[in-house]
Amino acid sequence: MRHLKSGRQLSRNSAHRWALMRNLITALLREEKIRTTDPKAKELRRWVERVITLGKQGSLHARRQVLAIVQDKAVVRKLFDTIGPRFKDRPGGYTRIIKIGLRRGDAAKMSVIELVGAEGEKEASKGGAKKGRRARRREAQKQEAAA
Repeated sequence: MRHLKSGRQLSRNSAHRWALMRNLITALLREEKIRTTDPKAKELRRWVERVITLGKQGSLHARRQVLAIVQDKAVVRKLFDTIGPRFKDRPGGYTRIIKIGLRRGDAAKMSVIELVGAEGEKEASKGGAKKGRRARRREAQKQEAAA
């Protein structure tokens, strides 16, 4: 029986799970938006919320606690300089999980997990949405027909 055992096992042993979470935390803090499977995103949310709360504190002890999890010093610097102050007045709920459907190949449920407030900055700098292969092909065919 698994009474009072928190967290998802994700079909991995504890060392593999720990390494996976550290890598996902680092990637999410660096990119502010990543695509992963639904159970991984839900488990990642628990860890990232704690790390961002430490980033809000801004103390040396909190920085050392984060460095025990995130081993990329540039990401830790970003957490304490930009991400932590951004969520200073927010009492939790720093992430958003958006379900995006099934993955081709194994039909795993996929999600996008992102930091709240990151979508406005990214879209403003991006300009327009990326077009798919079919849309590019249709445009090319229209241009050829017009010429």
